[in-house]
Amino acid sequence: MKAMILAAGRGERMRPLTDSTPKPLLEAGGKSLIEHHLANLKRAGLREIVINLAWLGQRIRERLGDGAAYGVTIRYSDEGEAALETAGGIIQALPLLGTAPFLVINGDIWTDYPLGELALGAGALARLVMIDNPPHHPRGDFALERDLLRPQGDPMLTYSGIGLYRPELFASYAPGRRGLREVLNAGIVQSKIEAVHYRGRWSDIGTPERLEELRRQLHS
Repeated sequence: MKAMILAAGRGERMRPLTDSTPKPLLEAGGKSLIEHHLANLKRAGLREIVINLAWLGQRIRERLGDGAAYGVTIRYSDEGEAALETAGGIIQALPLLGTAPFLVINGDIWTDYPLGELALGAGALARLVMIDNPPHHPRGDFALERDLLRPQGDPMLTYSGIGLYRPELFASYAPGRRGLREVLNAGIVQSKIEAVHYRGRWSDIGTPERLEELRRQLHS
């Protein structure tokens, strides 16, 4: 199975840190966020990796190369100067991801979620990892009803930025900028989006303050 790391975003709320450094290359615990992902993916047996690029993408390419130094193989999906958002980036990368289910993880999170344990049920188009709502996102994204994602319910949970997807979920959409919610909503209507509630360690590195908090956690 292949994996995709989403690394194209500008990281506006992380400025001025991201004026010269792409957010996935910001460091905590002795390595960059994206290098933590590479180590976790390799540990899970996922060694064919696609990374999408936009803002300062060449810096990521120069740092990671073809992945050999990390024991993986990396291919890049270059989106130009402007990122295509989550679904748009995945759609553009589909030729590199192939016809089998693939894992997607946001490049600006840190987690100890066991990536190798994520699996799709028969007929499902995706399986998302959901978490309790963090303070910066108190309303959540979706509800979880047994193993299925629902647009509303109690409690609402937050999408962690980790999901396992079948390419068929994206196949009918034209290339271009597209958010993930639109695509997920279409699958939710068909009851084909599964989810799991994870209660372990997870951080969204969306602000300099949250980066500093992660650094403290990883050095404690």
